Amino acid sequence: NKQRVLIIASRGITHRFRHLMLDIGKLLPHGTKDAKMESKDRPSMINEVAEMRGCNGALYFEARKHKDLYLWVARTPLGPSAKFLVQNIHTSAELKFTGNHLLFSRPFLVFDAAFDSEPHLLLLKEMFQQTFGTPKGHRKSKPFVDHTLCFYFLDGHVWIRNYQIAKTDATGDTALVEVGPRFCLQLHRIFAGAFQGATIYSNAEYVSPNVVRAREKVAKSAKYAARTEAQRQANLRKQTQPQVDNPFAGVFK
Repeated sequence: NKQRVLIIASRGITHRFRHLMLDIGKLLPHGTKDAKMESKDRPSMINEVAEMRGCNGALYFEARKHKDLYLWVARTPLGPSAKFLVQNIHTSAELKFTGNHLLFSRPFLVFDAAFDSEPHLLLLKEMFQQTFGTPKGHRKSKPFVDHTLCFYFLDGHVWIRNYQIAKTDATGDTALVEVGPRFCLQLHRIFAGAFQGATIYSNAEYVSPNVVRAREKVAKSAKYAARTEAQRQANLRKQTQPQVDNPFAGVFK
């Protein structure tokens, strides 16, 4: 099981996105980093970088407009690959959980039963296993299993959590203590090749963040237009109302 995953980001990534990438890198002893990709370069060029680094998998963090983060999970160089929109990002430094585990220790990979219900979810499950599963006997990994990576599929999103396997001091029972990071992935498309090729699955429920922001702007503009129209109608009523002389206007002069 000679798995090696390339961890790479695009130019223009923000600090929160970079911290998330570093947190994920700490969970992958078989991961290797490389320089940032230029925004003008096509993602398919990562296949050449992965081949030079001896990697058969890749995690590509693609930032758009300094607001949106996309995560590519690919098996290089033949594929397949999946593109996700990363949402609800919380890094380990932000959460400040009490959980802690050894660096580069082997994780349990726990998947929700929903991953066995659909063919594309079965494919994603296999890709996650090959990407996040630590190869047996890897030189950087530690021979301990003290944390678990959990993948849940709910509301069309893949929710990822990292827990430490600990024992309570009072009873000695095994308990799970969250460590971080935590984030969720919304599937966009699955491609037959690595960062290219035909689309073998497209999520019909996916909505681009640009469309979401455009809808929010339209809603705000409609609210502003209604307020402006109300002010215009009020001014019009004041102008059309007849002027009535006050008989007591000069009493207190």
